[in-house]
Amino acid sequence: MSTPARAAADKIGALGRLGPVDTAVVLGRDFLAAADIAEQATSVPYGELPGFPPVPGGDLTIGLVEGSPMMFFRGRPEFYSSGDPSLMSSAFETLSLLGVRAVLSTGHVTSTNADLLPPSLLSVADHINLSGLNPLIGAAGDNFVNMNAAYDKRLMRRLKQSAATAGVTMSEGVLLWLSGPSFETPAEARLARLLGVDAIGMSIAPEAILARRFALPFAGVAVATDYAAGFCNGNPTYDPTRSAGLVAMRRLLRAFQKNR
Repeated sequence: MSTPARAAADKIGALGRLGPVDTAVVLGRDFLAAADIAEQATSVPYGELPGFPPVPGGDLTIGLVEGSPMMFFRGRPEFYSSGDPSLMSSAFETLSLLGVRAVLSTGHVTSTNADLLPPSLLSVADHINLSGLNPLIGAAGDNFVNMNAAYDKRLMRRLKQSAATAGVTMSEGVLLWLSGPSFETPAEARLARLLGVDAIGMSIAPEAILARRFALPFAGVAVATDYAAGFCNGNPTYDPTRSAGLVAMRRLLRAFQKNR
């Protein structure tokens, strides 16, 4: 147990006027507004929480969703911005100290599966990481983490039920993690298809590894923004004004909290 994680857990616990939090949601920069579904919300800047990542404007928000407390990480340190995949480590350790029983990580992906039509959602069933990068490299403790069931099957079933309840189109599939910030090449997209990959993304996978390290049940939910480069005429671009994925994510999170 690290001292920063314990100190952060104590500070967050002091905000517990709404009761214990069962679910924490990690929101990337294009999903920050998903936290607006929380009522009676309280926010704490990351800078006031020991060990939390240095994300400009990032904060931890706790509020009621469907009558139960839910926690939102509003902002994450993307590897393509920091060059360090381990920056969420202390924050995830804090979640384990708080007794959180479900961590959902969100992100964008490009689709390498013709059945994963943009802008539908993907529940990540597993990931492939060929980068040689790992958030546990050099970390203290026993880091030979077993990655069986890194994506919790119980949470995946709950996500599937929640998507049906919310009327949101969502499939399950394998994610290939690439560092970004450039999108994949057409050759990389072809390799991904040969490996049985359904989508390519720049997030989620490092957090899945950290969640296993701290015994946190974990699931990943991504929005397919485009087809991958060269696949189905895919020509991926970054467009922060897209709203279809945000609307679907809000509906899914509400249903997920309700289907406890």
